Amino acid sequence: MPCGWRSIGRRALYGFAAALTLGAASAETTPYLVVDADSDQVLMQNEATAPWYPASLTKLMTVYVALDAVRSGKLTFDTPLVMSARAARMPPSKMGFRPGTQVTLDNALKMLMVKSPNDVAVMVAEGVSGSVEAFAGDMNADAQRLGLHESHFVNPNGLHNPDHVSSARDMAIIARALLREFPDHADLFGIGAIQLSGRYIANHNGLLGRYPGADGMKTGFTCPAGFNIVASANHSGRRLIVVVLGAPTAKLRNQEAADLFDRGFAMGGGGSGSPESLPAGSGAPPNMRADVCLHRNAALVAAAEDEIAEPAQATGDSGGRGGSPFPNPFAALLSPVARTELPDGKIRFDPVPVYIGPAPGWKGPVLGAHGMKTETAVETTRARTFSAEKATALANAQEGDGAAAARPSSQLKLKAGRHSGKSTPAHKTAKRVGEKSAKKTPSSD
Repeated sequence: MPCGWRSIGRRALYGFAAALTLGAASAETTPYLVVDADSDQVLMQNEATAPWYPASLTKLMTVYVALDAVRSGKLTFDTPLVMSARAARMPPSKMGFRPGTQVTLDNALKMLMVKSPNDVAVMVAEGVSGSVEAFAGDMNADAQRLGLHESHFVNPNGLHNPDHVSSARDMAIIARALLREFPDHADLFGIGAIQLSGRYIANHNGLLGRYPGADGMKTGFTCPAGFNIVASANHSGRRLIVVVLGAPTAKLRNQEAADLFDRGFAMGGGGSGSPESLPAGSGAPPNMRADVCLHRNAALVAAAEDEIAEPAQATGDSGGRGGSPFPNPFAALLSPVARTELPDGKIRFDPVPVYIGPAPGWKGPVLGAHGMKTETAVETTRARTFSAEKATALANAQEGDGAAAARPSSQLKLKAGRHSGKSTPAHKTAKRVGEKSAKKTPSSD
């Protein structure tokens, strides 16, 4: 019996030490937030209102403004948008389309959510609002209407700007608004891959196909921001939204989001109030460059968003926050929640076909930056695109997808499922010279 009591005492002492270790690590964590999308309750959070650089999470707000413009009748999903010289000059990640290239809004949004191209984000902004500056004004107006607190947007793609900030709380509010106001387009955020003229482009979201029930939404990376994610998952009809900001690697970001989902789904329906009830944050966002990019060579930084299956690095993969170099051996004792370990290796999805050029039979306006000569752009793009029949045949031959069916050329009403691979075929496709993308640089998202 004495040995038993000594054993219990030792376990208690070790558990206390582990708790102290976890407490110390928690003090160094970067922001995260778990929200029950249905009850609107915050289940867990840390520094959720701290200002942060959102990187490509910004594109969720870009999509919101674009969908709102469709809802108001300003344009349709089949409206062609034109790549301007300004858009084409954006640094990677990008599609690399030449100035004058046309892309329908529908295809542009799919590219935006999967490839995260900064040039296409500017093209969408100029097509919807006439200029990047005007679109940023629309973003901030919608941000105010949605009740965002820490956010201020200056561009549609999230490329680093000291004045372009947000927070985990605000990003969760944007995600919630997208899911609630545009439920027919929730599948847009869960596309695993797109196909452009035989080119397979996978989503950067490492939870898709790896975490049970994960169905979106967006990742983001710059050296100052670190690795960010807004993720959604559905278990038995219950949907959670998780936001993780400032992780040191993509793998740690993905596993942290999975851990938060595990804990969130294990909790009951109670919470600590809505995201709006959290106290407002203040101050300047931290710059994560030294932690994220300083000790990496250029090749690792350039491929940063493709780190889904990267091996554990010197920073270690503790499966928790703060990048502790040693895993906590007591974590399993302190947490009864089963942990979902995300598998390594790339997953191949059935790609959703996308194309450049106007939709077949389109007779409406072509939108671009104010003052842009869209008539010339129309002829230039048409000269570089195949016919709808050839594009469909090419996509079927390359992917073996013989079930593709054409969709109507113009839809003013928001319709369900238009972003799924089965309902949206490739009507047209670009020649390889028009689709080649530039190499990634450290400023990529």
